Amino acid sequence: MASNIKPYSTHLPINHQKVNISYLSPEQLDRLTDCFLNYYEEIERYRKARGRLWVVYLFLRYTGARLNEVLHINDTTDIDFRNSEVRIITLKQRKKSLRIVPIHTKAISELMIYLSQYPNMKGKIFTLTGRAFQLAFKTVCQRAKIPQQLSHPHILRHTRAIELLRSGVPVTIVQDLLGHSSLNTTAIYLRMSSQEAKMILKDRGLI
Repeated sequence: MASNIKPYSTHLPINHQKVNISYLSPEQLDRLTDCFLNYYEEIERYRKARGRLWVVYLFLRYTGARLNEVLHINDTTDIDFRNSEVRIITLKQRKKSLRIVPIHTKAISELMIYLSQYPNMKGKIFTLTGRAFQLAFKTVCQRAKIPQQLSHPHILRHTRAIELLRSGVPVTIVQDLLGHSSLNTTAIYLRMSSQEAKMILKDRGLI
């Protein structure tokens, strides 16, 4: 029933099972980004270390890639700074493949600023452990008052998928950007609760 559906979850029955995809609202995402930037900038002696976390966060937020995929990026060979594109190894397939993902200029700019401040970090930006990023992400989520069940890096992948589809990006393009081997996986994000559909219709003046 609609009363039992959480505000920011989408449900799709597959093989008689209900798949629950959670994601951040635009307000939550903006708040999280602001808090992550503050986390990076607040203490001078931590900026070098936290700057890497900030860049990883932006690449997760704007590519929709998996955490381990972002942590495999080589900033000296995989990023086209002029065209704002990043080459990502798709890891969750039987055979590894490469995909080219356009990325927001904000992520590229922040990476360039960081490298200008710490040039000795060139080639090392993304060489973090997943555990290190997960701990920082959880800390920032607490500051941003993100619910605990949404306080994991993979939430950014779900959120990006929803953001792209709601902006009118064709599902086949979203599939390619996210590195899904099957269109059925991407199609999960197309289903919304009746409550969410009503909110969108109201926002657009359609009801």
